[in-house]
Amino acid sequence: MKFAGLTSARNFARGMILSNTIYGIKNCDTMKKARAWLDGRGVAYDFHDYKTSGIAKDKLKQWSDELGWETLLNRAGTTFRKLPDADKDGLNERKALALMLAQPSMIKRPVLDLGGKLLVGFKPDIYAKEVASKSRKKA
Repeated sequence: MKFAGLTSARNFARGMILSNTIYGIKNCDTMKKARAWLDGRGVAYDFHDYKTSGIAKDKLKQWSDELGWETLLNRAGTTFRKLPDADKDGLNERKALALMLAQPSMIKRPVLDLGGKLLVGFKPDIYAKEVASKSRKKA
């Protein structure tokens, strides 16, 4: 594929390699707010639904290495709160990752991968600062 200039090549590469992906659960209220925010600003993204697609162990480990497992684990959610105390006691990275892999609803939502930068949770002011706007949503 030919490009008119280097800028076009960079934009093509950015769109192909560094695309935005939002990870979460379709019916989660926070996810709905985050997706509406992105849609309202014309930000292109792919949606990865934990309920239908799960999450790869290596992806979760990569996030944990970058952000810390404590940031990823949704302790406020119903799924975590309903766990037996034995599962909650003595939490460490290995145990937390195993819980999140078994029940992805325990992963804090959303996780927005901006092609090299991760945002966890939805705060409009942080999204406004970190998310590139004026792109179009992918079909």
